[in-house]
Amino acid sequence: MIKKLLFTASLIIAFCAGCKKDGSVGPLQGKDDAAFAVYENSFLEGLWKLDPDRATTSGYHKYDSLLLIPNDQRRDKMISFTKVQLDSLSRFEVTTLSAANKIDYNLMQNEMESIQWRIQQLKSYQWDPDSYNVIGTFAYILNEHYAPLTKRLRNFYEKMANIPAYYKEAEKQIKNPVIELTNLAVDQHLGGLSVIEKDFADSLKKSNIPQNEQKQMIERARVSADAIKGFTEWLKALKNDHPRSFRLGKELYEAKFKYEIQSESTAQHIYNAAVERKKYLHQEMARISQKLWPKYFGTKPIPADSLSLIAQVIDTLSSKHVAPNEFQSAIEKLIPKLTTFVKTKDLVTLDPSKPLIVRKEPGYMAGVAGASMSTPGPYDKDGNSYFNVGSLAGWPTEKAESYLREYNDYTLQILCIHEAIPGHYVQLVYANKSPSLIKSIFGNGAMIEGWAVYSEEMMLDNGYGNDEPEMRLMWYKWHLRSVCNTILDYKVHAENMSKQDALNLLTKEAFQQNAEAEGKWKRVSVTSVQLDSYFTGYKELMDLRDAYKKKMADKYKLKEFNERFLSYGSAPVKLIKEAMLAKENGNDVKH
Repeated sequence: MIKKLLFTASLIIAFCAGCKKDGSVGPLQGKDDAAFAVYENSFLEGLWKLDPDRATTSGYHKYDSLLLIPNDQRRDKMISFTKVQLDSLSRFEVTTLSAANKIDYNLMQNEMESIQWRIQQLKSYQWDPDSYNVIGTFAYILNEHYAPLTKRLRNFYEKMANIPAYYKEAEKQIKNPVIELTNLAVDQHLGGLSVIEKDFADSLKKSNIPQNEQKQMIERARVSADAIKGFTEWLKALKNDHPRSFRLGKELYEAKFKYEIQSESTAQHIYNAAVERKKYLHQEMARISQKLWPKYFGTKPIPADSLSLIAQVIDTLSSKHVAPNEFQSAIEKLIPKLTTFVKTKDLVTLDPSKPLIVRKEPGYMAGVAGASMSTPGPYDKDGNSYFNVGSLAGWPTEKAESYLREYNDYTLQILCIHEAIPGHYVQLVYANKSPSLIKSIFGNGAMIEGWAVYSEEMMLDNGYGNDEPEMRLMWYKWHLRSVCNTILDYKVHAENMSKQDALNLLTKEAFQQNAEAEGKWKRVSVTSVQLDSYFTGYKELMDLRDAYKKKMADKYKLKEFNERFLSYGSAPVKLIKEAMLAKENGNDVKH
């Protein structure tokens, strides 16, 4: 009863942010940006009460001890919340808000509509068992130093109380799960179980919590671990004669693209652009390969087929790579090199006060991508940024060789540009400096990935790699990943592309190693639309830069463009474009 009253109160507070002072409902004075800021705060507080896990990983720790049961009642509350917020938003005259608040307005509106669509149309809670994985939030509480260890451990302990009930409810909600997502859920739950079983107990030993209390806490961890194991056993034993396909279908795909990518274009339009980009890249790669052929093959006849020509040159260059046990250390050595280059070329200002830690990828994250960046939430601006690197330990020799040929001496550098400097790490440090929490919390994946892809080309265009044709060729090959990610994702989910056709696309037209192609097939079978982020964001960012160059004429400076673009936080490129190309009015400095 208390929870229900709190929820109702939060809705009233949020709703009244759109009310007149006399209590009646009507349009707010649109120029009153201060009123919108007040509304944003009440909006977020209401959201965090309904989604404490998201609050925790965003760096808001008021509700760290809560684990809400994923039942119909919780979803109904969320739907009610979104309806009230959309109504409140409609009472602002958006055209008179500042450029920064216009972006926030659009992000909040999109998020509320997206939540409604996910609950009412997508219904992944019925068919995606991995959506119930809570271990990542527990790991965040344990590993991030935002509060004293004792306080974090007690929150961890209290949050565990609902784990058995949480997973029992998950079993009730799952109807006809996707086989691939079921397997991923089993792997990631078991892979992350050590957070509950071992890491929690190890951290307790470092605390000053009394021994008798520690025993109770360890016992609850044991019960929690058993509940998670029980859920994985239930998934393994589940009889499912007619499982849902992992393919979304065209209608759901276009809708998901609309909410997640927030592009000016449709998914099909971006797919068409990717097909054209692939043709262009093949032409450029053939041109470079013809120039490099004598250097590596002497007088051997040049293949008549251009794809065969490119493949042979790439295959030769890919043989230069590190040993399996040196993969992570090689990445660690590249970070200072990239930092020095960015500073020397004055491409963007770096913040040395924000640490970047290269680490082995945690078990609960494994199975989707080989490398990724984890950054602190917008409320935890001083937290660590982690470059997560997949381990090759225990891999068969042939599989490890295939993987390392993909991440050879050239592409490993591009990977580090993309993930770290000046890619994700730099962009997300800038995003956390934005005064607007909304832009960080509802960060747009296409902008984030688009910046990382853009930064790769920017580094090469400014002389990284000493303008060697080998580096440019291998970047084109790497860039084909972004392009073919879009082609693959659309063709698989909207047009039922087969696995064999997908592997042919990746190995023969994108020149990927078999291990990489197999990994990408697994990824496209457990995710959807996210693979569009790279090319969509890149294309829209490049289009914006061209337009901005035209606007600024002889006043254009690359660093100024980069830093201004980044100053808007992780907003969709189409909204940043609107702000950057607008006529200057001199009164919208902070974003």
